[in-house]
Amino acid sequence: MCRILYNQRRPLSPMGDLLFLYLLVSQTVVSRDEQLRDHVNYVLRGGGAHLDFDRAIDGLPVALRGITPAGLPHSAWQLVEHLRICQWDILEYSLDGRHESPDFPDGYWPCQAAPPTEDAWDRSVAAFRSDLKAMKSLVSDPSTDLLAPIPHGQAGHTILREALLVADHNAYHLGQLVMVRRALGDWQD
Repeated sequence: MCRILYNQRRPLSPMGDLLFLYLLVSQTVVSRDEQLRDHVNYVLRGGGAHLDFDRAIDGLPVALRGITPAGLPHSAWQLVEHLRICQWDILEYSLDGRHESPDFPDGYWPCQAAPPTEDAWDRSVAAFRSDLKAMKSLVSDPSTDLLAPIPHGQAGHTILREALLVADHNAYHLGQLVMVRRALGDWQD
């Protein structure tokens, strides 16, 4: 369309031509930026080969949340809480140079196979959803330079890297959660 408009318009001054080309290029850059943000949010919310968090936990009976199936290393509770802790840590690292990560690996995994209280599952799920929403908002914000180095981060760390790390880490452990549910006879494809 731009080519058609460019070819059909009346000749402008050299400054007018430069302005037209600048506007054309800046629209293309914005479009690519929006496409990148949309794609990252697509995988964050479980698109493509990435499993949706709510789909993975939907309908999981309370009685099964703390059971570690034979041959598998974690219970559903341990996986959900691990997902929450890691996602929170990555989000905070992305935003706050004063953030201190938990000790690795013990600080990223709950000790018990079952939730410690009746409402611990619901609080963990709510916090996971809240932090995921915050990461998606960070990615969606046009003032966030996805490719700029995080000022307080390690070399090569960008918001784009951290958002994709969240998406991939979540996908991996949500896949494990499906395996747990299958082993417990509680997953319908």
